[in-house]
Amino acid sequence: IQEEVQRRKQLAHQSMARKAIISQCYKPKHPEVYVLQDSFLAPEFLETVKYCTSQDADLQGLLRCIDSISADKRIYRLPVFSKEFCRLFIEELENFEQSEMPKGRPNTMNNYGVLLNELGLYEAFITPLREKYLQPIASLLYPDCGGESLDSHKAFVVKYSLHEDLDLSSHYDNAEVTLNVSLGKEFTEGNLYFGDLRQAPTPVPKYVEIEHVVSQGLLHRGGQIHGALPVTSGERWNLIIWMRSSAIRNQLCPMCNKKPELVEAEEFGDGFTRSTEGDMPQTVDLCYLI
Repeated sequence: IQEEVQRRKQLAHQSMARKAIISQCYKPKHPEVYVLQDSFLAPEFLETVKYCTSQDADLQGLLRCIDSISADKRIYRLPVFSKEFCRLFIEELENFEQSEMPKGRPNTMNNYGVLLNELGLYEAFITPLREKYLQPIASLLYPDCGGESLDSHKAFVVKYSLHEDLDLSSHYDNAEVTLNVSLGKEFTEGNLYFGDLRQAPTPVPKYVEIEHVVSQGLLHRGGQIHGALPVTSGERWNLIIWMRSSAIRNQLCPMCNKKPELVEAEEFGDGFTRSTEGDMPQTVDLCYLI
């Protein structure tokens, strides 16, 4: 166990080392995708955000703008990106994958994919996407899960194909709210399935199966148990954004279900905060128990 604790403590330092090399040596194919622009986003998504930031916005009004895939599980689908952006983004990711740059992988369950912080996509893309666009939506959909106080994230892209990762077993996310966007390319099967909320398991879970729609995203609670069925052909790329609320997770770590015991970490870490009296908290800590 101590060896695993030490390994996890080194992950952030190793990631920062890779990021430094990539920043100095990697030549992007589409440098424009590194800075979020409204033209990348679906018009319907922009309209939904506009509504959520209006003075009279409420949950019922928002639900008229998006698709409720499962009301009891609180899973919602909405257009996020243009298909042209998805195409360019995958081309950029493929260019990076084919490069000689060092590469970290999203987690222990995904052997293929890209950590977007290492590629330099947080500062001008993922962070403003969370703060300006996703936060207003999440605040109405998930106020009880920290949707109003999402202050950090972990973002990565996963890839599934016949000769690489095929599927993903049941799990829950290290997040309060998750956005999962289908980027493409061409593929068959690979649907997602959702079961119980981890905090409220039932003896016989009822699962709902959901198809991917390219350029559209699913919003769900991080604690919703879910997985991915095998792809049967082609390649499936998905953007995953784990959005975190330090106000929620500082009370109870969502992975170990204990009061977090923190160690210093780089950047957002696992979304916990620790502050001394009079200091503003910084989201740079990890729970070493998980």
